[in-house]
Amino acid sequence: MRCIFGSIAFLMLLLIVAGCTQPTAPQATPVPTTAPTMAVPVTTTMVVPTTFVPATPGPTQTLQANWAVAVQVQSNGQAINPQVIYTFNGGMGMNLIPEIDVMLTRSDGTVEVGNFTQPMSIGQTVSLPGSTGNNDRAEVWVITPQGDRVKIVDTYVPFRSYH
Repeated sequence: MRCIFGSIAFLMLLLIVAGCTQPTAPQATPVPTTAPTMAVPVTTTMVVPTTFVPATPGPTQTLQANWAVAVQVQSNGQAINPQVIYTFNGGMGMNLIPEIDVMLTRSDGTVEVGNFTQPMSIGQTVSLPGSTGNNDRAEVWVITPQGDRVKIVDTYVPFRSYH
C-alpha cells in the first residue's frame, strides 16, 4: 500500500515539476554596434526583433441548443495570397443570432477582424489575410440575442495541411 501511495505522490510531483519548466518566450536582445568616427567611436543599441507568437488559444464555450451555430475555419494554403477563410455552416440559431464576430491574430502580431450579420446563410464566408506560418490564431465570437459575447472557436490555423 505504501508503494502505491508513494508512486502516486512521485508521479504527481513529476507532473507539477514538468508544468513549471516550460521554456519562456524569446525576448528581444539589444545588440551593441559601433560606428567608427574620426576621433571617438560611438556606440548605439539596436533591438533585434523576435517572432511574435499569438497567445495560446483559450477555452471556448457552448451555446444553448436553440442558439447553436457552426463556423469552420481553414487556410487557403496559397503562399502568394494566404487567406484564412471562416465559413458559416448554419445551426438552429442561424435566424436568432444577430452577429458573429471573427478575429485573426497573425504570426506577426497583426489583428484582422470581420463579421457575419443577419441575414446569414449556409456557406457564407469571411476571408481575412493570413500568413504562411502555422501559428495564426483564429477566434469566433457569437453575439447572443441577449447581447452576451460567447467564444465558440479559438484555435491555431495551419497554413497547409495534408490529408
